[in-house]
Amino acid sequence: MPKTVRWANYLVQVVRVLFEHAIDLGWIERNPAKGVSMLKSKAPPRRPWPADLIAAYREKADGRALLIFELCLGTGQRIGDVRKMRWADIEGEGINVRQAKTGRDLWLPFTPRLAEVLGKTPREGLFILSQPDSQPVSYRAAAFAVMKVRKEIGAEEYDIHALRHTTASELAALGLSDELIMAVTGHTSRASVVRYAGAARQKARAQVAQDARNRTKTKRET
Repeated sequence: MPKTVRWANYLVQVVRVLFEHAIDLGWIERNPAKGVSMLKSKAPPRRPWPADLIAAYREKADGRALLIFELCLGTGQRIGDVRKMRWADIEGEGINVRQAKTGRDLWLPFTPRLAEVLGKTPREGLFILSQPDSQPVSYRAAAFAVMKVRKEIGAEEYDIHALRHTTASELAALGLSDELIMAVTGHTSRASVVRYAGAARQKARAQVAQDARNRTKTKRET
């Protein structure tokens, strides 16, 4: 359903642009697509993976399923960009990434977990996630490998895309600024960071506030 809603809204946007072009050419006088409301998805928003399910996944997964998981979580990138990561993109203790959606060039240092898994992965083919024909693994194959483990650990509610949310949430929970989070995720707007990491940031700030409150209360009672 969510993909259908996004596709329908995308078509409306395309039609609006086409009608505007038709107006510029003098073919029509008004844009009939203006004012058409966008559909709203009723699907619940994605949530970051909880710590216990991350640990369960790592315990259960191996091979490609584990590599995909650590690449997505360790770099905070979209699966489309992760699929196209090449061995030649590795520079020092990190990897160079060009985001397909934003066109941004990023260098992302490896997390210890990702570095460990990469160190055990044979360098076969051009791509880190390579198929026998030397092409990058398909989205379908990547999603299938991750889903197999998700079903085994009861994590069906947390998909491969939610790993990007998880990265942003983990960084926000550390109290890092929007700029630092965006340096990893490659988001181009703070609004996106808020959407991805807002809940984790609220929890972290609430904890700081309550800790201060509790310290003050303790001092008064003593």
